[in-house]
Amino acid sequence: MPKITSIKGRVLYNSRGSKTIEVDIISDNQFLGRVCAPSGASVGKYEAVSFPNGKPEESLKILNDNAQKFIGLESSDLKTIHDTLKSLDESSNYSEIGGALAFAVTIAATESASKALNKPMFQTLSPESSFKFPFPLGNILGGGAHAGPGTPDIQEILICSTGSKSIRDAIETNLLVHKELRGILEKEDPSFTNGRGDEGGWAPKLDNEKALEFAAKACETLGFTLGKEVSLGVDFASSTQWNEKKQRYIYNRARFENSPEEQIEFASNIIEKYKLIYAEDAVHEEAFADMAEITAKFPKTMITGDDLTVTNKNILEKAIGSKSCNAAILKVNQAGSLYDAIEFANLANQNNIKLVTSHRSGESTDSHISHIGLATKSKMLKVGVVGGERVAKLNELIRLSEHDLIRGMIEI
Repeated sequence: MPKITSIKGRVLYNSRGSKTIEVDIISDNQFLGRVCAPSGASVGKYEAVSFPNGKPEESLKILNDNAQKFIGLESSDLKTIHDTLKSLDESSNYSEIGGALAFAVTIAATESASKALNKPMFQTLSPESSFKFPFPLGNILGGGAHAGPGTPDIQEILICSTGSKSIRDAIETNLLVHKELRGILEKEDPSFTNGRGDEGGWAPKLDNEKALEFAAKACETLGFTLGKEVSLGVDFASSTQWNEKKQRYIYNRARFENSPEEQIEFASNIIEKYKLIYAEDAVHEEAFADMAEITAKFPKTMITGDDLTVTNKNILEKAIGSKSCNAAILKVNQAGSLYDAIEFANLANQNNIKLVTSHRSGESTDSHISHIGLATKSKMLKVGVVGGERVAKLNELIRLSEHDLIRGMIEI
């Protein structure tokens, strides 16, 4: 099996211009795995800490000081590489070495091993003999923590081409809706500057309801039926509205407040009216009972935990026990190492929790999550619609469509 012969890192920048860490791992003196860690803007309370004291330079120093501990390890042995990282960090959230370092080291090792084994990365990660594509899920209109003042409180309105039979058609349909929405926004507001949020969704000055109406109109203008050829999704990112002291959801931009009961009704009305296929973090990250109520009410909608479950196996077990979601986001850097994330994915798949492998708002041009989505049998790949760092993942899916082991689209 291939063995690590070199490991080094550097401080680079993500799509928001923030510092992050990139790691190079070489196996057998020739096979390079290179990974640049992403970061989120809407960050769950319980997810892995990206960097000690918020400084990528500290993670880089730790890597340099301990590089020899990785030399000679099998680059395909995720468990041993994970255990080596944990020997440097006894915390539960990677606060001592940084979850971004764990992310970059474990994925870079896997990419290096894949090249040495002459396999695509998804096949290195999974023993399956056939695979199906997850449906691309992309942000077409953004607000909240991903866009500026005047935009909706709702963080993301998303499009998913649920009627597509091929990955190329799914990508092209999402692009069509994104472009059509721009035309609708320009007609509504001639001063619209075509501004976009962190993930490439349009960022207009609109309230929540108008934003949803225009997104639905873009689909219908193209001749699509919501819930058939295409479906809308919403990331409520409700933890960003939750005020712990007041025990209320504060919608500053729309100028209203919701009690927990009103928030359930608010989210439920949107799910029903717009026939959502996907609803993420409809209530705040610790409202397990409220999420369970929504999940029971909408069994055909992917009621998805992100801040709720933060790619954490122990928290997912709690969510499964309380029936708080029927779907969960998989973000490797929330968990820390790729080994942690695969353990989370296995638990989800064993309990009929639909997986959505996801990018972060602060991204790199790496495309590894396209492989991770395939390997984990994810139903969706939440990856954006436009923007170089988003399109990189979509283009990788098209390249992978040439592979004999991948046959069509997965069932949602």
